[in-house]
Amino acid sequence: MSDDLDEVMAERSRLVALGYRMLGSVQEAEDAVQETYLRWYRLGEQERAAIDTPQAWLTRVASRVCLDVLKSARVRREQYVGPWLPEPVPADLLLVSSHAPDPADRVTLDDTVSTALLVVLDAMTPPERVAFVLHDVFAVPFGEIADVVGRSPAAVRQLASSARRRVATHRESVAAAPEHDAIVRAFGAAAAGGDLGALAALLDPSVVLRSDGGGLVSAALKPVSGPSKVARFVLGCIDKRPTWRMVERPTADGLGFVWLEGEDVLGVINLQVADGLVTDVWMVVNPDKLATWRN
Repeated sequence: MSDDLDEVMAERSRLVALGYRMLGSVQEAEDAVQETYLRWYRLGEQERAAIDTPQAWLTRVASRVCLDVLKSARVRREQYVGPWLPEPVPADLLLVSSHAPDPADRVTLDDTVSTALLVVLDAMTPPERVAFVLHDVFAVPFGEIADVVGRSPAAVRQLASSARRRVATHRESVAAAPEHDAIVRAFGAAAAGGDLGALAALLDPSVVLRSDGGGLVSAALKPVSGPSKVARFVLGCIDKRPTWRMVERPTADGLGFVWLEGEDVLGVINLQVADGLVTDVWMVVNPDKLATWRN
């Protein structure tokens, strides 16, 4: 019995990683995993003994819990104060083992915890997102996914294919790491120097900044668009917070920034770069979404 318990508990980190990719929130992922374990322990001894592969059972149940959360997310987002952004995580958090032999696929896999991709996933239907995460990230067969989402295996294959096309379109426009990091460093230098012109010159004409404070701290209640407005907003944030420092940190999106006051992390800034310019700025200052940066 002890060995079975150890086997079940050993799945926790993988389930949290799965839940985060589906929900974009570490806390919600942990809640989903907690619910999954509660359902496991509610099973009778004979019911548990009849489960041939606890890992598959846990994955299936956790996915169903996440699917239910996703279906209710739109209602909860309507009550959210200001733009909702996925919870940013450090670059080395919530990674999973790649099933592919090609090391290049590891980069693709690690990208699945990036803010940029999570924003793309958030625009999908719940079944699309679940199908993509389960199949393309965790290598779950279509037949098992069909049981989770209540569709036929053929329909699930189409869901995953549709999601994959969206993800591919996103990845085609994203800059390679060296270019991304160089632009991010230039952005940081211009911001630190208070150089409005230099900062605006790094921004794409269609650049959009989203700031997520969740109603708990001051943040823009609507997206900020255009190079001049975005540059002014960034410099305004710096002027209003003279005790904060914007410090480079590796993130799942590549190089990014944390806002520090002393050693306390009070915000995370991620950028998306394409064709040598910043196309998106994601600024998370909601303290409930910064827990993984405080450890």
